[in-house]
Amino acid sequence: MRKNNNKDIKNLRKKKNYTYRPISSALERVLYNPIKVLDKGFIRVVDYMGNDSSIVQAARVSYGKGTKKKSLDKGLIRYLLRHKHTTPFEMCEIKLHVKLPIFIARQWIRHRTANINEYSARYSILEDEFYIPRKINLAKQSTSNKQGRGNEIDNELAKKIIQILKEDSKRNYNNYLWMLNEEEYEEYDNTRESLSRELARINLTLNTYTQWYWKVDLHNFMHFLSLRADSHSQFEIRAYADILLELLKKWVPITYEAFCSYKLNSADLSAEALEVIKKFIKGKKVKRENTSLSQREWDELILLLN
Repeated sequence: MRKNNNKDIKNLRKKKNYTYRPISSALERVLYNPIKVLDKGFIRVVDYMGNDSSIVQAARVSYGKGTKKKSLDKGLIRYLLRHKHTTPFEMCEIKLHVKLPIFIARQWIRHRTANINEYSARYSILEDEFYIPRKINLAKQSTSNKQGRGNEIDNELAKKIIQILKEDSKRNYNNYLWMLNEEEYEEYDNTRESLSRELARINLTLNTYTQWYWKVDLHNFMHFLSLRADSHSQFEIRAYADILLELLKKWVPITYEAFCSYKLNSADLSAEALEVIKKFIKGKKVKRENTSLSQREWDELILLLN
């Protein structure tokens, strides 16, 4: 972030406000502070509403925050999540400021259950900041998954790829500035016309960093995490999801624990898979050919049961 932004954040953190609202003390401690992601990205909490007690309050439609016994709140929250009673979780919201590469932003925005305001490259000029993967994160195309990665690639080839990414990013950005032809840049030429910002931006590479404000309720926040914190998700967006998981833990620790139990570290089973498990429990030997499961479903079930 630029130095003046860091100064703004320090000023925000100096100012303390008294409130009657329910707060999360752990989340308050990281409020406004940018948490680094990837090479140049970050996530920072700008604002939030509610905590674990707010979920309990909404579920019971009561005046109180929750109950005197934390165990009762915990039991209710786990019950709500286990039985997919999601409305009480929608009473809590969080607003984040996120800096991320454009290609990750395009995956992220597939979750259409949030309010988003992105930095406008039609109005402003994007900075020359690009995501460059580390060599360890460069991998071959997966042979079993068309949208996934396979094994790591050769070290020398990795160096060449990183060099190409850096050179292409810089060259395209320089051409972007040339097309803009604005007075504050070194190569400004008052003898030629400038291309509009909304068109000049189309020359930028997808690893260019953008920024946005993302506001979402707790229910949809957890749905996002259940998909993007999954091991099958792309590494780069999973890096952001890992930070979001830590923020979830600080924000609503009881809900976080229930989320890990029923969503993140659990599995959905089909009726057919459940029948197979029942037979296993009874000590019966089951062959895939005697079930209605496909080979892939069978392999996934056996892997799940280890």
